[in-house]
Amino acid sequence: RKNAFMLHNYIELERVEKDRAVFKLDIRPESCNPYGLIHGGAIYTLADNATGAAAHSDGRYYVTQTSALHFLRNQSEGEIQADARVRHRGHSTCLVAVDILGEDEKLLATGEFTFFCVDPEIMARKVKKA
Repeated sequence: RKNAFMLHNYIELERVEKDRAVFKLDIRPESCNPYGLIHGGAIYTLADNATGAAAHSDGRYYVTQTSALHFLRNQSEGEIQADARVRHRGHSTCLVAVDILGEDEKLLATGEFTFFCVDPEIMARKVKKA
């Protein structure tokens, strides 16, 4: 609800449970590249939001530290879905795998994101300074 960037990109939360999150994006003209296919940045944004929600499912606060997303195929209309699952949760980092699925659950992209656990009070002070 607080993520204006996610809302701006028409990304919606489907469900979140412990160590898992599923998000969806309905493809719109604004989501597409000049070739009429969903833009890689839209796919990445969907993946980042889903993996972040899976990491956050333990109640702590995280920021993306590193990521690798492998684009395999694309589509021009319909809905795509990100299915993110925590693979490892440590004291200060969390590794989350994600699959981006299209029509008929075809794998469009896959990857891993590493998140760094942050102190919410320190982050709030940094936001106020900016």
